[in-house]
Amino acid sequence: MPDFIRVIVADDHPLVRQGICGYLSIQDDIQIVGECGDGRTAVDLAKKTLPHVVLMDLVMPDMDGLEATRLIREALPETQIILLTSVGDEASILKAAQAGVVAYLLKDVAAEEMLQAVRQAAHGTATLHPRVATVLMKSFGGRPAASSSPLDGLTSRELEILRLVAHGHNNSVIANRLCLSIATVKHHVSSILTKLDIEDRTQATMIAWKHRLVSDQDAESL
Repeated sequence: MPDFIRVIVADDHPLVRQGICGYLSIQDDIQIVGECGDGRTAVDLAKKTLPHVVLMDLVMPDMDGLEATRLIREALPETQIILLTSVGDEASILKAAQAGVVAYLLKDVAAEEMLQAVRQAAHGTATLHPRVATVLMKSFGGRPAASSSPLDGLTSRELEILRLVAHGHNNSVIANRLCLSIATVKHHVSSILTKLDIEDRTQATMIAWKHRLVSDQDAESL
C-alpha cells in the first residue's frame, strides 16, 4: 500500500466533482493529483500524474468513461479504475467489467463506502455496489451452465481463494481467513489468473459469478 493514494476524479458535473475531491482530500492517506470533466482529459492527466486510482464517471463529453478506462488501462496497467455513475443497466455493467474496472459504484453509495472502495482499489481489490452485483447475478444466473468450465483446472484451494476474491477480499484478509501467508495467497492468485488466462481480479470475479462459484446470497453480502 503506498503512503499516499494518488487519485484523479473525472466527472462532468462540477459540484459532484468538487464534492468528491473535497471529501477525499481531507483523508490522511489520499492525494488528489488531478480532476477533470471529460474522458479525454482524464486519459491525459493519468499519463502525466500516474495515479494509483481514477474515479471515473461513465457518461461524459468528448470521451465516455468506458473508452477512457480502456485507454488508461492499456497505458497504465497498474492504475485502477473505479466507475462512479448513476447508470446501472446490465449492458453498461458488463462493458465496464470487460474494460477492466476494479470497482463499479452507483452514485447513491455512501461517502464512506466510496472511500473504502478507493482504498481497496489501491490494493487491486474489486468492489461492487450491491445493486450491480444483483444485475450480474441475474445476467449469469439465467444462462445454462457449460458442460466444461475454466474453473475445472483450479485446485480446491484455488477455488476457495477465488470465492473470497469474488467477495472483494484483499490478499491480507484472505491470508487471515485461511491461515496462510500473504506470499502464499499472492502465489495462488497469480496461478488462478494464469490458469484462467485473465489479467486482473475483476475478471476473475466475473468468471466466478458466471460459473456460479458465488451464489445469490453471496452477492447480497458483497
